[in-house]
Parts: sequence; structure tokens; C-alpha cells
Amino acid sequence: MTKILTSQKSNYKKTDITDFKVTLPDLKNTSDSKPMAIAKWLKQTINNNIKSGNFKFGSLLPSKADFAYILGVSTGTMQSAFRILEDHNIVESKQYIGTIIKNSDKNENTVPKFMTKRDCAIEDIKIYIASNSFNVNSYLPSTNAISAIIGYSYSVTKMALEYLTSIGIIEKKNKNFVEYIWVVKSCDFDYDPNYDKNPKTLVDKISSDIENYISKNLKVGDKLPPLYDFARDYNTSVKSIHDAVKRLVNKNILQTRRGKYGTIVVKMPNEKEYLNEKPESSIFAPAQDAMVYLYEKTIERLKRMIANEYEIGDKLPSIAELSKTLDLSPNTLRRSLTQLGKEGYLVFSRGRYGGTFVIDIPEVETQAFKWIAVNPQYSKNLKSAN
Repeated sequence: MTKILTSQKSNYKKTDITDFKVTLPDLKNTSDSKPMAIAKWLKQTINNNIKSGNFKFGSLLPSKADFAYILGVSTGTMQSAFRILEDHNIVESKQYIGTIIKNSDKNENTVPKFMTKRDCAIEDIKIYIASNSFNVNSYLPSTNAISAIIGYSYSVTKMALEYLTSIGIIEKKNKNFVEYIWVVKSCDFDYDPNYDKNPKTLVDKISSDIENYISKNLKVGDKLPPLYDFARDYNTSVKSIHDAVKRLVNKNILQTRRGKYGTIVVKMPNEKEYLNEKPESSIFAPAQDAMVYLYEKTIERLKRMIANEYEIGDKLPSIAELSKTLDLSPNTLRRSLTQLGKEGYLVFSRGRYGGTFVIDIPEVETQAFKWIAVNPQYSKNLKSAN
């Protein structure tokens, strides 16, 4: 496999999170969004420490999780704040490394950037404003409405609107205490109505390379190497590898299962036939598949419950209470909660005041893995018969 990045984390000096605790931002009494307020605070703090000599250009910032902890926000909010800083050429994100302080006055050799969904959404919003002849001080539709118009998720659309706010194209005004509206502030901006709507992103690149790896090294029925191996070889995050694998699952090249069952090749790239099932297989899926399916479904159910009913810092009910409420076995719940802890959504503590606490809110989306409830060959034969 071709390595996309070559930088090593050990090459960068890391700043200490305690350097940022001196003066924390006031996130309650501000007209800015949380990501924007945090970005402004980080910019000021970085500049002050650069001038005092405490920080140096090229230093590695603490992790998003560290900042999220001291500020009491989610890692998703920190991700948005870091993106704003990157847009303003203050920091640079390096896959599998972290975020480093960038010297904007110096021409540095940077890692080639790939276009993201947010970048595409930014271009689409610019085109929407220009093609609909909005004037300065015109009101734009709501975030939900714009999301539906340009075809991106609410979170991606909001990040794009926040970026356009940061560069002065639009302005966010409070409608009341909980709502706000977007207003066109400037119509003097460049846009390309014919830009490539299907850009080559990092995930596209990885997905294509994994297809080539499968074609050269594997056959139908073989198990894909662990995602961590791909992440190490590409020097990128497991999340990027996971997103690339999801695309191959959607193309019916791979079938992904949890745990020891792994990710299986069910169709070679550019071929039409799927993995043949044994003739003696019944209508029902194997028992081990049903067990793993229940485990995956429980994790998704818990994520939705946390996203809809809890906030950061809240304590979850005991396993016994959840078992009764959700009608699930304590063992299934225990395994599922442990997995959510590994993914960074929960933390566990013992003692009189211990329990299971929420430390991040999951982004609930379409289930990443497809599972079978009946034998696929049976479904295929049934479809042919009809």
C-alpha cells in the first residue's frame, strides 16, 4: 500500500493543556457560536504564547478531547473550532498526527489537502446565494432548509455557514434566545458554478487503494486485514479507514461484522457475483451472526438514547435498570457500554458516587454496518422466483 503521509508524531513538540487553563473563554455570555468563541479564544491564546516565547511554530496542540474536557464541550464542537483556526491559517491538521501551530508568514511544505464535504457545501452555498440573486442584508433560509437544498447533513451545512460567517460573506443574527438567522453580508466573493461536485477526497483515495489491494491480494471469502493495519500503513486515522470501508460495504464488495468475524470480501471489485452460500444453508442466518447483529443493534440503540435524552456530564442508569427498561440482557448491555467507552462517549468510575457518565454526545446517523437476518442465498432465490 502507498503511504499517504510520512510525518511522525514524535517529530513535534507538544504544548501542555495547562497553558490554556489560565483564562478560559466565557461560552455562556457570547453572541458567537461555541466553535467560533472557542476559535477566537484559541487564536488569542496561541498568539500571546508565541509572542512570549512559550509556544513555537510547529508545536503540537493538545488533543480535542483535552480541550473538550477543560471547556465542558463535545469533541465535535472542538473539531469545528479547530477547522475555523485552520481556515484562518493559524493551525494545520495532519492526519494521524494532530494539530500543529502554523507560521502563516512562512511558506512551509504542507501535506496535500483533500476536499471535504464541508468544502463542497461551502461552494454550493456560494452558488446558491449568487444564482438566486440575494442582496446584502437579505435573509437566507434556515440551516435545515439550506441543508435540504444543497444535499448535505445539518452538521456539515452548519460548519459551512460558520465558515462563510468567519470570512464575512454572511452574518449570523439572533432571532431570539434559542434561534438565529443567516443574513447576507457581502456579495463580493468568487465561486465556480462548474466545480467538481465529486472531488477526490482522502476517503476516496483510501477507498480506491483498498479496492486495488483486494484485487491484488485477496479473493472472495477472504478476511480483510484489521483497520488499524491500514491506518498504520496509510499514516492516517482509523476513522478515515472506517469511512472508506463503509463505501466498499455500500458497493457490496465487503461485508463488515464486529469482533473476530471481521470484514469479509463478498465480491471482487468490477465483478458482479457475490460470495456463494452453501446449498445446505437454511433460511435463517447462523446463530453467531444473529448474536453479533443484536450487539451492533444495541450499540446503535444506546447511541440514540444518549443523543436524544442525555447531556455531557449526565449519569446513566445502572445496568440492571437499563436491562429492565430496554428488555436486554445485562451481559449484552455491559459489552455494549464498554464499547461506547472505548469510542469515547462514556467514562466509568467506581465507589459511592461512581457510575457511568456521558463525556461526549454521539452523532446519530444511518447505521454504518449492514447485517443479514436471513440467508442471503435464500433472499436471492426468492427474488428470482418472483
